[in-house]
Parts: sequence; C-alpha cells; structure tokens
Amino acid sequence: MITLAQRIEQLRTAAGYSRAGLASALGFPKGTFDKFETGRATPTKEQQAKIADFFSVSLFYLRGESNDPTRQEDWMDLAAAEEGDGHVPMAPISRAKPARAEERTAEGGASLLDSLLSGKQAQEALRTAVLEVLRSPEGQALIAKAVHKELSRGR
Repeated sequence: MITLAQRIEQLRTAAGYSRAGLASALGFPKGTFDKFETGRATPTKEQQAKIADFFSVSLFYLRGESNDPTRQEDWMDLAAAEEGDGHVPMAPISRAKPARAEERTAEGGASLLDSLLSGKQAQEALRTAVLEVLRSPEGQALIAKAVHKELSRGR
C-alpha cells in the first residue's frame, strides 16, 4: 500500500511542483514538504485537507487508503445528476486518470477498500443504500446545499 508521504510526492511531481514551490502555493513553511515526503513529519488533518483540496483528490486517496482519487463532492454531484431513469452509473466522475493495472501493481496492489468494493454484489448494495439516502429528506437537503454551493461559485 502506498503511504501518505509517497502519495504527496507522487501528486506533487505529477503536477510539476518543487517541494518549496508547493509549500509556497499552499502557504506552508518552505521546508514543510521535505519533512512530509521523508516521513520526518506528518501533515495535520487541516494540512491534509488543504493538500487534498489543492490536488482535487479525496483524503482517502491522499492517505493511500484508496486508489480512487474521486472526492465525495464529485461523487455526490454524479448521483445528483441522475436523469430520472432510476439508474446512476457506478463509475464516479474523476479529475485524475484511473491507475492502470500495472500501475496499481507497482504501487503495491489495490487497497482493502478497493478489494471490498470490486464485487458486483457490494456495488449494487452500495448503490441501493446511497440512492435510498439521497431520496430521503436529509439527502434532498444535502443535494440542495451542494447545488446551491456550486451555483454560488459561478457568480
């Protein structure tokens, strides 16, 4: 499994930032990413959230707990875009390219979460549960809040 330090380095180099450049872009002290990537320091929860937001990836992906970089907000947007035929595609919209099988192997294989969710029965159960929640009054309020937030960004 990939570590938080390895994932930070991977995201930083893929985006073309130096350690100091990324620290500057995020408003962190200059040597911060030297410490993060060498394991001499671990980012706080707030720092992890800021890094994940900067690269538009989920915290699970940043921490190496999943190989799916999709953020929950992106996944929720897909579910909210349901067309009325009662079917929501299982593949969430992702800003990053999914890892090819040989890349996942090079990273140490799929995560436990990826393995659990790879079965059709688990995917269907998850889909059913999510749709049930989204159709509830609380789910509708969550969708309305997300839509309002997106519409506010466009102004």
